Amino acid sequence: MDVFQELGMSVNEARIYEALITYGGSGVSTISLRSKVHRRNAYDALHRLIEKGLVYEVFQQGETVYEAVAPGKLMEFVKEKELKLTSAMPHLLSIYQSHRAPQRAYIYKGLEGMKNFLREALKVGEDMYEFGSKGGWFDPRLDTFITWFLAEAKKKKMKFHHIFDWDVQTKVPHVPKLVGKPYKFAPKKYTSESAIEVFGDHVVTFTGLGFGKVEDDLTVFVMVSPRLAESYRTWWKMMWDLLPNPKKK
Repeated sequence: MDVFQELGMSVNEARIYEALITYGGSGVSTISLRSKVHRRNAYDALHRLIEKGLVYEVFQQGETVYEAVAPGKLMEFVKEKELKLTSAMPHLLSIYQSHRAPQRAYIYKGLEGMKNFLREALKVGEDMYEFGSKGGWFDPRLDTFITWFLAEAKKKKMKFHHIFDWDVQTKVPHVPKLVGKPYKFAPKKYTSESAIEVFGDHVVTFTGLGFGKVEDDLTVFVMVSPRLAESYRTWWKMMWDLLPNPKKK
């Protein structure tokens, strides 16, 4: 199962663990047949699983039988890793920050790129100003992540200031309600497939945005510069002041 490999098991370990929880304990020969892992490789994988605390041996007359530890152990496995990472995080962040230039530029791609930029926004924890918004955050594939993001942003008292593309009103009319006020709409003739986001000392531009979705070729350009970000915020406020307030329906 893919989930086992995502938890750090090798292909052979995942196949064997799955066979054991599916069929119950058995000897190496049977495990090899059920998991389709060569007997010689099965021995190695079993010993690694024993070291990880996911399999144990039952000694009896004849062939040794191997049993899987209950799947609940996997949650414990994940929590142990999380605790280790949490403990190491202050040092890792200190090292990471010490090498970061005060002004820099980099690129993210696709759905994971969208998540990366939003994590950075949470870390900064300041209000976000966007022009050309299309509701890309609410791509169905991002549902779980965005629910978490908005909850965390609320805790940090972050506000979102959106200038939406005109067609958001008809193509994804639920989006402005989800992000909340304040928001306005740019004139219809200025619709594009791009957007600009400003928060803290970050200026983020996008290509490959659809209405309520993220295209597979989404590119997120991130520029970090306090002076540039402040300039973009000034331009954003100019556009905001020139736009009319949304008409009440």
